[in-house]
Amino acid sequence: MLLRESGKRTFLQDRQLGSSLAMVAGALNSAGFLSVGYYCANMTGNISMLASVSLQGKVDVALMAGSVVLCFWLGALLCTLLVNRGRHKGLGAVYAYSILLEAFILVLLGLAQLFWFSPAGQVMVAPLVLAFLMGMQNATVTRISGAVVRTTHVTGMITDLGIEMADWLTSFSQPQDAEKHQKMQKRLWLHSQIIVCFILGSALGVYIYTAWPEYFLLGAGGVLACLALPGVFINMRKSSSKN
Repeated sequence: MLLRESGKRTFLQDRQLGSSLAMVAGALNSAGFLSVGYYCANMTGNISMLASVSLQGKVDVALMAGSVVLCFWLGALLCTLLVNRGRHKGLGAVYAYSILLEAFILVLLGLAQLFWFSPAGQVMVAPLVLAFLMGMQNATVTRISGAVVRTTHVTGMITDLGIEMADWLTSFSQPQDAEKHQKMQKRLWLHSQIIVCFILGSALGVYIYTAWPEYFLLGAGGVLACLALPGVFINMRKSSSKN
């Protein structure tokens, strides 16, 4: 799922990657809100909060909302720089390493939450780190799929779904060739499934975080590691066979 880029990817690979990462993003987003009151993947909402609380004179809340947005941007920036560097070096599993790095940081945050953070520290640090990771994840999936898939940007996915649905309905009155119609149906299915997986992940995140809040981040990091490691191992095996 994490070794081929845009034009070389199949519809099934995009669907599997988008759906699995959307579930993780939904879970982290909902659990983050339950924990600290911020949506780590919802930058539209955070920017709106920034504007509204600034007018109300709530400087501390405005700074936090702005910091969350900044960390999301930094995550996307760093991820893209690492991916560009990896591609320049010919690193075949660069996207898998990006997701593995996200998993590693999640596990570190989970361990810090267990053994180090005070409640006040968690409220300050956790949303910033989670927003950074969501920026990384969204940039990774956007780049590898050629902007076909986004796992944290539900607004964009729903917009894409509306566009694809309109094109599909139009095709009944304005017949199109079979290949284009089939591609349209696949994109409809892709966007629908990712949105549903984000919703399911959000619900699952609420359930798991409510039941086991101390181990939630460790579990999420483990899931991401399981998604990334097969690509890392396959690339290592290919590299060793060439040498």
